[in-house]
Amino acid sequence: MASLSARSIVASTLLGTVPPGLPGRLLVAFAGEFGIQPGTTRVALSRMVDGGELRRVDGGVYELAGELLDRHQRQEAGLHPSTRSWSGDWEMCIVPAGARQSADRAALRRACLHLGLRELREGVWMRPDNLASDRLPAARAIVDAQTQRLLAVPDGDASALVLELFETDGWAATANRLCEALDGADREASLARGFELAAESLRHLVSDPLLPEALWPSDWPAERLRTAYAEYLRGYQTRLTGFFRAELSAVQ
Repeated sequence: MASLSARSIVASTLLGTVPPGLPGRLLVAFAGEFGIQPGTTRVALSRMVDGGELRRVDGGVYELAGELLDRHQRQEAGLHPSTRSWSGDWEMCIVPAGARQSADRAALRRACLHLGLRELREGVWMRPDNLASDRLPAARAIVDAQTQRLLAVPDGDASALVLELFETDGWAATANRLCEALDGADREASLARGFELAAESLRHLVSDPLLPEALWPSDWPAERLRTAYAEYLRGYQTRLTGFFRAELSAVQ
């Protein structure tokens, strides 16, 4: 099992929680399942509050804040995508000519990737126009401020353009591996080991390019992974809820 830091465990636990907040004592107890000492987790919680990644509210509850909260919203959008029928149009965002600050360029790249856009060539970002245009408002605001948005219909085979823009072979290979791991997972394995599989599967699902069905490569495993993850998560969350209830009962 990979070694995880207290911060990673806290962040990943809250990223997988809806709404994204838990009492500090539960986060400390859960980190203990990974061999993390209570004092180490408490220090990590304090540092994350100081760094704007968490906020502490009444009752000793820690909630996501800042970039981690934005990431949680992106995860939810990726897990429950709002797709629409595809007309054949592509969303194209073009960066105007002229000098830009390096921070602006980096922010634009991150925002484009969060919106599922990919760079065809420098300053030209594209994807099939099958997602809501108002998705992820914070990322959309950055892209709208730095680019001109158009709708386009590419010449030639749209499937070939998908292969050029999206690493579909690599995504599918990882998705198939995760499907096998989820389907064959030991439901009685430790909470820590089950957590790592769930977290890896979630990260990969959120990176789904959300292509329209007409452009899916052969044997595209996105829906299979989504179903396998949902089934696995139901069982894991039942075990995790039982663990949390036992911890709360122990301190009452």
